Amino acid sequence: MTSLRTCLWFDGTAEAAAHFYVSLIPGSEIEGVIGRTAEGRPLMVNFRLAGVPYQGLNGGAMYRLSPAVSIQIVTEDQAETDRLWAALIADGGAESRCAWCTDRFGMSWQVVPRQLMATVGGPDPAGAARATQAMMAMGKIDIAALEAAYAG
Repeated sequence: MTSLRTCLWFDGTAEAAAHFYVSLIPGSEIEGVIGRTAEGRPLMVNFRLAGVPYQGLNGGAMYRLSPAVSIQIVTEDQAETDRLWAALIADGGAESRCAWCTDRFGMSWQVVPRQLMATVGGPDPAGAARATQAMMAMGKIDIAALEAAYAG
């Protein structure tokens, strides 16, 4: 069986990022460190977020993370959405639009409540259009506002 793992490029912060991510997502773990850089940092850190394998690589400053790649977290309610959003934008992270934010390490995230898909992809085309319009004005998703927009 073929094994896949997404590799995320960092400039010396792979281990700190992996520990931060694992602390946020239930069912996550650090699997191990592979090699060391000249500065003594781990060269690679293997970790899983909710069972999905990732590798943090301390590759240096030649490449940067970008919003072209993001990790999507599907949340169950507003409390979970609020908790994750606040943690991700803390200490130098940044809010963006439509459920997107960037953490202090430069990783882009989508914090997406299940209700977002139920409203913007709902069976009522007019309600879905209103919910989509409401979402476009949001950073962090407000579930109650989405549901109100969908209901009209």
